[in-house]
Amino acid sequence: MSRDTSRVSALNERARTQDGRYVLYFMQHSQRAAHNPALEHAISVANDCGLPLLTVFAVDPDYPEANARHYTFMLEGIKETAAAITKRGAHFSLRKGTPPDIAAALAKDAAAVVTDRGYLRHLVAWREALAEDAPCAVEMVEGDVIVPVAVASPKKETAARTIRPKLKRALGDWLALPDRIPLKAKARGLASADDRDLSDLAAFVAGLGCDASVGPAPGFRGGTGEARARLKRFVDQRLKGYGSDRADMVNRHVSELSPYLHFGQISPLEVYHAVKDAKPPQDAEDSFIDEMLTRRELAVNFVHNEPNYDKYSALPEWARNTLADHADDPRDRVYTTQEMEDGKTDDPYWNAAMKEMRVTGYLHNHMRMYWGKRIIAYTNTPEHAFRTALSLNNKYLLDGRDANSYANVAWLFGIHDRGWPERAVFGKVRTMMPSGLKRKFDIEAYVRWARDLRS
Repeated sequence: MSRDTSRVSALNERARTQDGRYVLYFMQHSQRAAHNPALEHAISVANDCGLPLLTVFAVDPDYPEANARHYTFMLEGIKETAAAITKRGAHFSLRKGTPPDIAAALAKDAAAVVTDRGYLRHLVAWREALAEDAPCAVEMVEGDVIVPVAVASPKKETAARTIRPKLKRALGDWLALPDRIPLKAKARGLASADDRDLSDLAAFVAGLGCDASVGPAPGFRGGTGEARARLKRFVDQRLKGYGSDRADMVNRHVSELSPYLHFGQISPLEVYHAVKDAKPPQDAEDSFIDEMLTRRELAVNFVHNEPNYDKYSALPEWARNTLADHADDPRDRVYTTQEMEDGKTDDPYWNAAMKEMRVTGYLHNHMRMYWGKRIIAYTNTPEHAFRTALSLNNKYLLDGRDANSYANVAWLFGIHDRGWPERAVFGKVRTMMPSGLKRKFDIEAYVRWARDLRS
């Protein structure tokens, strides 16, 4: 049974107005035209009001930690999404500026506003500001998790094992993909001199004045079409071995969908159904669904319920205490942030991981864990290690600056984990050593592969 309407929540107590020129869809997190419940709800509201739909996407030149790599990938997707929404009869307006201000200005002529949901503090604040400023009803639709965050759990969960049974119990009510609704009133006369175009995407990115030191990722192109191609390739060629071989960094049985999920270019429900419909071996299905559902939505639970999700203070007390107890332990070698960023450590495996990040904008998940754990050993304080890991993660990875980023970096330091046998530097926080890579993988093949990477 579909529960799509329960994904909708009112952000203010105002009613739809009678004199609006259009219904406004403020797109931000769900950057797609396919299987987008916020878009379909906005079309439904527009049909109820007998009005056209205006979709606006605002590019914020000052978005936190964004650089040319992030903007290029995102706007490749927006260009595809804009064309698809226009084809459905709505007007798509691409603007440049502060998103809540742009949306609030357009809301003055709207009968109602619909937006998607974000979880990071600035994304929550944007929607709160829009709801306060808009003269009409503002509704939010949660479409980038499978189980809505408040349904999954009313509190901050401590581990995957605590949220997993809750997600499983709720899952059956949230598996319906949204119906595609025809738009009755076609958009006319909604174009504006403030609309921007992406005919020269590179020039548009350059005009943002963002950090251009991290250029586009050569192996990843943004957009729903590319996301679906990767999904099909994963299901057809890699899914079968996901359960047993997903940790292999050379023969990769991974989906590489995290950048597309981060920018909302593909629905997690579409991915879920594609995997289930493929009927892979049970261990592969269970393993992938657990990663995409349990781990991904545990991360959303974390940032939703932890105000300091990007701060060292968010770590559990036991982890902070044990790391403090070992803060003065001697390190074999301490590196500056720049030395690490340039891949100039004495660990060829770590350097290879850093190169994969710098060049491709992606890092195999097992190497993410190793890469982050070794930063604790390479820095003089755990607090500095935390800041370094988060900064490099968010700078280079296409899926950085995400709920998963904050949860995964915090995991390196003990969140969603337990105490392990005590060791130097790490205390009771789980460690990973080069010897572990040598035992489990052909790690030298990974180093050779990374050595050949060219930007």
